[in-house]
Amino acid sequence: MCLAVPGQVVHVDDDPLRTATVSFGGVTKSVSLALVPDAGVGDYVIVHVGFAISKLDEDAACRSLELLAQLNGPGEPGKESAT
Repeated sequence: MCLAVPGQVVHVDDDPLRTATVSFGGVTKSVSLALVPDAGVGDYVIVHVGFAISKLDEDAACRSLELLAQLNGPGEPGKESAT
């Protein structure tokens, strides 16, 4: 199964791959924006294996992130859930 995850672009480097820093709920990763040339800081993108493959609006990103949080399930007894 392949999984593409929504994240928010927080910084873009002007290099040949248009490398960007993308935040996934506070965890940041380096991602290529080469396949989504119109993506910029503040945009939400779907990321698969280190490449942004499409843009999406904030509402769609939030819905996807909520569904992923639900898949995570409740936290361990005595601990708060990550939602």
